[in-house]
Formats: sequence, structure tokens, C-alpha cells
Amino acid sequence: MPFWGGERTIVKRDAMLVRVETDAGIIGHGPGPASEAAQRAIEAVVAPFLEGRSLEDPDALRTLFLEGPGRAHPESVKPYCAVEIALYDALGKAERAPVSELIGGRVRDRIRLYGSAGMYQPAEGYAREAAAIAALGFPAYKMRPALGPEGDLEAVRLMREAVGPDVGLMVDAHAWWRMGDRSYGWETVEGLARAMAEYRIAWLEEPWPPEDHQAYRRLREQAYVPIASGEHEPSDESFLDLIRGRCVDYVQMDICCQGGYASGRKLLAEMAKEGLRFAFHSWGTALELIAAAHLGICWPETVVEWLEYPCYSHGGKPGMYPFPLADEILRGPLEICRGELVVPREPGLGVVVNEDVVQRYPWQPGPWTWFRLDSPPETLYVSSDHSIKWIGRG
Repeated sequence: MPFWGGERTIVKRDAMLVRVETDAGIIGHGPGPASEAAQRAIEAVVAPFLEGRSLEDPDALRTLFLEGPGRAHPESVKPYCAVEIALYDALGKAERAPVSELIGGRVRDRIRLYGSAGMYQPAEGYAREAAAIAALGFPAYKMRPALGPEGDLEAVRLMREAVGPDVGLMVDAHAWWRMGDRSYGWETVEGLARAMAEYRIAWLEEPWPPEDHQAYRRLREQAYVPIASGEHEPSDESFLDLIRGRCVDYVQMDICCQGGYASGRKLLAEMAKEGLRFAFHSWGTALELIAAAHLGICWPETVVEWLEYPCYSHGGKPGMYPFPLADEILRGPLEICRGELVVPREPGLGVVVNEDVVQRYPWQPGPWTWFRLDSPPETLYVSSDHSIKWIGRG
């Protein structure tokens, strides 16, 4: 798939399904960071630690892990936090309580969704897709620009024309505006932000390398459009710098890859103090969506505003490439009403996982996608762990 400055190849999609079982036969499930390194950490470090432990207090278990195996094997800490989602699912089933009640207590039953797709199309294609996803009831649509400065702005203009004034439009610039010698410089990014303000976009996401917090702060201070970032922050400390430095309007986090409920609860409290808003990054399966939603509804919409809903094209639906595993991992569909995900009150995560997907979609090793850059000639390999920028260069 060609884009401004190179070409992208997608060969597969990865997902991790975590399964824990208690001595009483209760099974908990959760999503995890879909990388081979995370799988090895879970098998070699996390699972041996958990065997024989009590499930009664996940916070105490995490403290013991951090002081023991987590200190000796720091690469296992984030995978542990993903496994903890499955522990909460099991604990909720044991105590007949939804996960949301175990991690803070729900203050609402629904969370607003935005339809996320928009990859490698002409400007007219983005407009058609935006209209199709809005017709499904999503109150907002996110796309990834890939056409160069003039083409990106034209895509936004046509999208606004296609969906009207009331549908939110998010522009995710990461990876396309940071591609070798053709990456956009400050004047281009600032000019596009100023021009896109005319079309009232909901936010401009990751227009700079994620680590350049100073550039984010500088662009946000211009107040052209809201700025979003966070899905590639490597640690709680870097998140806190993004938040306390007021570098963005919307902070994003992927609970599968970036610290699970433990980090999410800590960071959301900081965002509330700073008056910032939160939007979940969720780029995988329906299990990831429901796991994130249980945390989101523990906060009011003034703090946690959005949950990303990736739109895949299987089953004749509008969206990007097909990824049937995303839906088939659950035995029933999630309940979506008027563009909001209704979070079940049944015990645990409130969904039934279909373990048949393990046999139906066996793991295939290697990166799921890579970017070939024109200048300088280079290939960047990417895993499904969003806390890792690249897993290899060639």
C-alpha cells in the first residue's frame, strides 16, 4: 500500500489471548500485548509466579510481583499487568461482580465510541468511508493521512463535506508524517493544523515523534486544534511528563501494552487533576474493547471521553482490511447503542470468550507489518505491542 514517502505491507494481524484458571475451576480471560517477547515473559516469569497464589487481592499480588520477579525481570512488568486483566475477570466471576466494580466502581454504564479506519486511500475514498462509518451510528471517525500535505488537507475537507457538521473527525498523523526525508517539518505541521481548524477536527494525533514532548507542548499552545498522543509512551514516568507538562489535550493509552489497569488508574487520576481528557487507544479485538471499557466507565465522560473502535472490513462492513478474529474471539457481539458501548453488569468482563480461535488462527511468527521508506532507503518492522516503536530496521 503506497503512502507519502514509501510503501507499507501488511501480512497478518496478531492478537494475544490470556487464560488463567483457579483451583476451583474458574477461568479468567484477558487480552495481552501481541508480541513474542511478551509471550515469553508470561510463560517464563509471570505464570510461575502466579501458580499457587491466592486471587483475593490482585493489588497485593502485583506488589509482590514487582518486588520479586518484576525487579529481576523488568521486561515482564507490562505483560504481568496484561495478565492481571484476566485475574480480575476470574476474581469477578468468583465474587459475582463486574470488573468495573473491582477497579474503582462504575459511575456510568456506557462509553462513547469512535469508528477508526481510514488507511491508504485517495481523498475521495476517505470521504466515502467516513460517511459509511457515520451511517453505522458512530459519532466520530478517525483516519490516517497518507497523501502529502495538500492531499491530507483535501481529504479532511471532503470528509467534512461528506459527514456534515456534527460528526467528529480525528486525524492520526503518526507514521505517515514521520517517514524519512519526506516527514513534515514544523512549518508544514503548523500550517496543516491551522488549515484543518476550519473543518473543526476533533484532534490531530501524533504529528511528531512520541518522545518530543516539547514540540507537542509548543503546537498545543498555538491552540489551532486539539492535540492527542500517548499510545507510544514507554513508561508511567513518560506519561506523567506528557500530562503534567500539559503537552496534549487528549491523552491516549492502550491498556494491553502500556500497564493495564494499574497504570490506567494512576494516570487517569493525574489527567483529572490537570483537566485533560482521555481517549483509549484500542487497536485489536472485541476483548480488548470490553477490557478497556470496564476501566473507562469508572470515570465520568468529562475525564474519559472516547474509546477507539477499530472498523474492519470482514462481513461486508466498511473499514480497513478484514480481521475476523476481532469479532470471533467472543461468542456474542458487544452491545452498541447509538454509538456507545454498553458495558455488561454480569460477573467479570461480562463476555464469553471463544477459545476455538486458538486453533482456528494459529500464531504465525514475525512482524505483522513493515514500512519501506523511499529516502533514506530503509525498512521499519512493527509488532502489535504499541509501547514499542519499531522492532527492527533493515
